[in-house]
Amino acid sequence: MAVQKTTLPKKEQIEKKFYLVNADGKVLGRLAAKVASILRGKNKPTFTPFMDTGDNVIIINAEKIRVTGKKTSDKFYDRYSGFHSGLKSIRFSDMIAKRPHKIIELAVHRMIPHGKLGERVKNNLYVYAGAEHPHKAQKPVPLDI
Repeated sequence: MAVQKTTLPKKEQIEKKFYLVNADGKVLGRLAAKVASILRGKNKPTFTPFMDTGDNVIIINAEKIRVTGKKTSDKFYDRYSGFHSGLKSIRFSDMIAKRPHKIIELAVHRMIPHGKLGERVKNNLYVYAGAEHPHKAQKPVPLDI
């Protein structure tokens, strides 16, 4: 009986690519789930749960994201200041008008594990409201989701 050994990728062996995702007309939750998986590196054969083996993702056209059902009027984003009566809520329709990039960032960040590794992985996400982005030098590969 042969013993199988698991190989762990070294830090130098991990290849990080840049992917470009166009969010125009995409459903928020489905897009966020795919992007979170790519950020963690679960689409690679070298995936290791305790290492950052994921790629970088650039999302453009965040203002054109869509949601299903009545979430446009019924979905709220809450934040708490830490003081008494410090709960503040903002409706999805108001958030997409003011800060559309924040909607996708929150959706993806909440699908990534919370901890030191999760914080490192979250830094590989870049979200822009319009069609322009400053990462042309990285030669991002278009990704159809």
